[in-house]
Amino acid sequence: MTRWAAKVCVKIFVALVILSIIEVGLLRFLNPPFTVSMAKEWLESKLGSEKYERPTSIWLPLEEISPNLTKAVLAGEDQRFLLHHGFDFIEMREAFHDLLSAKRARGASTITMQVARTLFLWHGRSWLRKFAEAYYTVLIEVLWNKRRILEIYLNTVDWGKGVMGAEAASRKYFERSAAEVTPQQAAMLASVLPSPYRWSPVRPNDHVRLRANRIMKDMSKMPTIH
Repeated sequence: MTRWAAKVCVKIFVALVILSIIEVGLLRFLNPPFTVSMAKEWLESKLGSEKYERPTSIWLPLEEISPNLTKAVLAGEDQRFLLHHGFDFIEMREAFHDLLSAKRARGASTITMQVARTLFLWHGRSWLRKFAEAYYTVLIEVLWNKRRILEIYLNTVDWGKGVMGAEAASRKYFERSAAEVTPQQAAMLASVLPSPYRWSPVRPNDHVRLRANRIMKDMSKMPTIH
């Protein structure tokens, strides 16, 4: 590589870093207008014949979302949310041990990591994507507070086909606002988040029921974040 090419690469890298910092920094104050998956589906509809239907999404400030739901999501997705800085190394170690012992695979993604994937990253399992996920996770933890991370997560998480965010999910599945869900309903909503296209909070299978029961037991240990 020539010196000129090396300088160009460095300048491009620096520009990308600056743009990513601005991008993440703005979302500390502005609500994201779309997610990467929404942009991907829109682009595919333009390139193909399938009509794009924007997912139902109703933004709700964190203070208007029921503590039942915030606690259920923390219990089901990231119980050490307030204790880590984007990476839960305890959960990662346990997931690695489960893998070695041939137990059922478990996820080790924190809420911050999930937000990074949802808002900024493409689908895939390449090392480049893993590096980008780690990079954006660090940026989010540095530039946002925990309250903002949880607020954006609850408003952008995929809760099934055509449903994005807590308010849309609560209205679709239980015909009420996310401000009004009961502890049982909140646990059911949280229990399907690992696989919202296969599982249903209103038609739960045995696995979802067991998961919801565990979440119900753990909800009392979770903090209230408003």
